[in-house]
Order: sequence, then structure tokens, then C-alpha cells
Amino acid sequence: MPDFLVDEQVEDYAFISTSAEPELLQELIDQTNQNMGWPQKLSGRLVGRTLKMLSAIAQPKRALEIGMFTGYSALSIAEGMPEDGKLICCETNPRAIDFAKTFYERSEHGKKIEVIFGPAIDTLETLADQLDGPLDFTFIDADKRNYLNYYLKVKELTRPGGLIVLDNVLWSGKVIQPESDIDDVLVETNRLIAEDPEVENVFLTLRDGVNVVRKL
Repeated sequence: MPDFLVDEQVEDYAFISTSAEPELLQELIDQTNQNMGWPQKLSGRLVGRTLKMLSAIAQPKRALEIGMFTGYSALSIAEGMPEDGKLICCETNPRAIDFAKTFYERSEHGKKIEVIFGPAIDTLETLADQLDGPLDFTFIDADKRNYLNYYLKVKELTRPGGLIVLDNVLWSGKVIQPESDIDDVLVETNRLIAEDPEVENVFLTLRDGVNVVRKL
């Protein structure tokens, strides 16, 4: 599959025609590219500004991110949250956590973020005990093998009207002709969401696919 599912010139045009992220996030991108492996895991401007806007509209008090990496998407979500909002981030890479925390310390929104180290599937089992109510907003961008498990558990923990956003749901186009177990998981997750009478969703062909789900 091509690196760009959308024509690269169209993608570039969308990028320059979208509001820029804050300078701190631009620095985070540069430092991630220079110092971290797999820098392509960054969500980037188009997804990041989408998350910020959805968060600003939803004004979540209790938010969750599954798969934090170096903190770009977390800071984007936190930027849109109210001052008393709390964003819990699940991450299994200690180096990525240390990197992200240096930027959280420099951001006015970093105080809203709490990082939990360990497999997100384990964190989800005890998450209800750490919250003072149901989730308002979740961003899922972690290991694809567990996407369906993440979605089902998060949906259970989410209030009616709450948002669940899943990244990489096109999986470089592999969902069209699945060949692996991971491809099949993403196909099944997308199918279940589309057919679930308890939610409404819009599947966006944004970068590698973003599925925005609202619990009814």
C-alpha cells in the first residue's frame, strides 16, 4: 500500500490550510524525529488539531488516551479540555513517558495529564475506581491487536453523549483486503461500530483513517 492514501499534494495542502499547533508541539515533533524511534507514530497536525477541536467542543472532564507515545496527541486533547479536566494516558514505553513528561512540565495544559505505565488492557480493568464518574472522551491509538477489546471496554466506561476516537482505522488500506490477524481485528472493529445501535459514528478518511464514535 502507498504511504499516502490521499494524494500527497492534497495532503500537503490540507496541512498548510489547517491551523498550526502551538510552538511547543512543533518542538515536540522535531525532538521526536531527532531522538525517538518510530517517529511516524506521531499523530501529526491534521489528527492533532482534530482532537483539539473535538475536545474543545466536548469539554471533557474525564478523558483517556490509550497509546500516548511522546505526548503530541495528549497535549492536543488537553489543550481543548477545561481547566479542571483530567486526561489519563496509558503507555508501555518508559523512554516515551520520560520524553513526554519533559513537555508536559513546560505546557500550561500538562497539569491535566496523568500517565499510567503498563498494558492498557490491565489499566482499563481498574480505571473505574480511579475516576469520579464515566469517561467523556477517549482516544485509542495503541496496539491494533487489542483495538476491539479497547473499544468494547471503553464504550462500557463512557457516558451517553461521550466520544470515542480511534486512529489508524484504515491501516494503510489493509482493511480493504485483510491478510493478517491484525487486519482482521480492525475490519471487525470497524464493522461492529458501524452496526452498533448504541452509537453513531463518522469514519473519516483523514490520514490513516479516524473513526469518531458518539455513544447514544
